[in-house]
Amino acid sequence: MLSLAQEGCNVVACYRGDAEAAARLEKDLAATPGKHSVVQADVGRADQVARLIDECRTGLGSLDVVVHNAGAISHVPFAQLELTEWQRVLDTNLTGMYLVLHGALPLMSEGGSVVAIGSKAAMVGVPLRTHYTASKAGVLGLARSLCKELGPNGIRINVIAPRHHLHPRRRGAQPRAGAALPQHDRARPARRAGGDRRRRAVPGERPLPLHVRRDRARRWRDLRWLTRRCSG
Repeated sequence: MLSLAQEGCNVVACYRGDAEAAARLEKDLAATPGKHSVVQADVGRADQVARLIDECRTGLGSLDVVVHNAGAISHVPFAQLELTEWQRVLDTNLTGMYLVLHGALPLMSEGGSVVAIGSKAAMVGVPLRTHYTASKAGVLGLARSLCKELGPNGIRINVIAPRHHLHPRRRGAQPRAGAALPQHDRARPARRAGGDRRRRAVPGERPLPLHVRRDRARRWRDLRWLTRRCSG
């Protein structure tokens, strides 16, 4: 967001609850040229998204770029996943994307660009995060359909699907000595689909069956197709 402002873009940003971070962003934006505003809004609520879009219409008049990067996550076994928590995560990650884009679309024109933040989890599945994974899979499906629907109008839709990363608040945290990662957090380094997939043999470890290796390669091809070619 700040980088866009530094490049000369007029920016409207929104936040839900971190007032301190919002205040810092407002201060940083004030040091850049252009018209900027920071609005408090929960993208999972239609009335608050409508207020956010009104701010964009009043302050900017039109939109060239829309970035949907609001996200919610929790770690809950599926058997214990309550409906309220399911709805909280999907309302932010998926319904929020619908509300923001549906409201922003009348302000966009040919040459416009939409960027949504997805997740590799949507392609592989992650235990304890079924609600999060489902929401990000929905983001992919929504983006793919919008590519075909809005592409002829000159509006590009792209999804960035990163792997696991530490939140800024946790980057300084160190794991306890001797603490083991949960099984679902142990991941092999990513390799490019179609590239050299050889790895060091582990004594006593049996190679993966061929059908499993082929399935993994197919999922990586799907992910690369989306992140590189899902555009108008």
